[in-house]
Amino acid sequence: MTSKIRKTEAEWRAQLTAEEYQVAREKGTERPFTGKYWNHHEDGMYTCVGCGAPLFDAASKFDSGTGWPSYVAPASEDAVETESDRKFSMSRTEIHCARCDSHLGHVFPDGPQPAGVRYCVNSASLKFEKK
Repeated sequence: MTSKIRKTEAEWRAQLTAEEYQVAREKGTERPFTGKYWNHHEDGMYTCVGCGAPLFDAASKFDSGTGWPSYVAPASEDAVETESDRKFSMSRTEIHCARCDSHLGHVFPDGPQPAGVRYCVNSASLKFEKK
């Protein structure tokens, strides 16, 4: 990835919709089965709503039954970064865009083999570029 993108909160609010801002910048979450990409099946690339960085190739998407877009791996090793999230009395691993720090969702150890992980992502954190 290139260097980090830094913007003021006012700049983020001007760029993003209210829902995108709440999820991407305030680490919110959308309700399951409500996001525009949870049941989306076109070929292409899911990119960051904040900076346009490529995050997840559609080929890595699978139906996890959770109601959120789920992927077996990011588009590249350096596309996302992780950090510990201990909110709501749970221990989870948050994922965010490596370029602009937009919150994406969480990664869980219950995905399909061989990797065994599930990147569970909010649609509000994504844009889609069709191939």
